[in-house]
Amino acid sequence: MTSAATILPIASVLGIYAARLIEVNTKRAVIAGKVQEVFTFRLFMLTGTLMLVCSLAEFFIQKLYFRAGYYWSCFAAGWLSAIVSFAIRRRAIAALGKFWSLHIEIRDNHEFVQSGPFRWVRHPAYFSMFLELLAIGLILDAFVMIIAIPFLFIPVLIMRIKMEEKALVEKFGDAYAAYQKSTPAILPIRWPK
Repeated sequence: MTSAATILPIASVLGIYAARLIEVNTKRAVIAGKVQEVFTFRLFMLTGTLMLVCSLAEFFIQKLYFRAGYYWSCFAAGWLSAIVSFAIRRRAIAALGKFWSLHIEIRDNHEFVQSGPFRWVRHPAYFSMFLELLAIGLILDAFVMIIAIPFLFIPVLIMRIKMEEKALVEKFGDAYAAYQKSTPAILPIRWPK
């Protein structure tokens, strides 16, 4: 295995992870509200970190122990997934503006946002998180970890969406219920109306 096939994938995923941490810690001009739940955010961070560490372990086991080759096509696909992930998340943050939060946080004057990526899916930031995990697995040729995404990440995601949507229905009532019926939760599988 060449050094580029070791250094570039590792540097790439560590850079993606660092960019994500910087984004999480970025101070934004938001309106503070009552935080209804923080546990799932911690679970998201724990799951993402665990999947990164396990993907790195899988990478080293494959490359050092089994002397497996490296798939540059997966590297390119992984970077494409990472770029799309960050673009979607940034557009979601911009669309929510002062109502963006890492937690389930509904404000008194909260606005119901259906613009930007929210036209396609109800939770574009979560879709971007899925793409980011996929990117890490692809860049590191960590196919076992890609297969593990439904078992490690999806349960936390389902828990978070149920709590968040309950809060949104309480706040926006029938308008949000109609949005739920017309717009997919995570995967953009329908054309927006």
